[in-house]
Amino acid sequence: MKDHKRIITPALTSMAIAIAVPAAPPTAPATTAPATVPATNPSAVKNAAGEMVLTFASAPVGKPLAEWTEGGVTFALAAPPQRSRAEGRIMFFPHLKTEYHGILNAMANEQAIPVKAKIDGGASSVTLVLWGTIGCRAWLEAHDKDGKLLDRAALPDAVPQRKSPSDPIPTFELTVKGENISYILFGGAANGGALVADEMRFKPLK
Repeated sequence: MKDHKRIITPALTSMAIAIAVPAAPPTAPATTAPATVPATNPSAVKNAAGEMVLTFASAPVGKPLAEWTEGGVTFALAAPPQRSRAEGRIMFFPHLKTEYHGILNAMANEQAIPVKAKIDGGASSVTLVLWGTIGCRAWLEAHDKDGKLLDRAALPDAVPQRKSPSDPIPTFELTVKGENISYILFGGAANGGALVADEMRFKPLK
């Protein structure tokens, strides 16, 4: 399958090089009940291309969650943690100097576990707008309801970074396509790093 890569206009963002995955404090347990965005939330809208656009505008920043549902898509870790007995957690992290905050794997030492996004009703294409810490890799996979891999996109090298401290950290897009995408997986960060999805766009089957 052919990898897809398209660099878009860098978001106006700044982040200290030393920032690692913003894992929850040890004393703060993950929220066990599914968190769901209000049905009236304007962050889930349809664009001119017929894609549903999720920007996580109402998501709680810095709060560990077992899962998050928005616009008919449920986000969670794809598997339980392997290095501890802690519950798997995702989290929303602010994209500094922008209005965005994106979703990531909040387990600092479990970055091999991808984030899974299950799409109610399925989709024919999915695009993520992503950014990551220095040296981070990035990949995106589309699967059908039986787990069959339909498409895979990945950067050929590490995620793009700013050329000087005054530059913003750029975002980039990965897109996957398939006849009946049931869910996607994304990941690529090493332990102590972070790959963050600021936006998800998908074309519903219905």
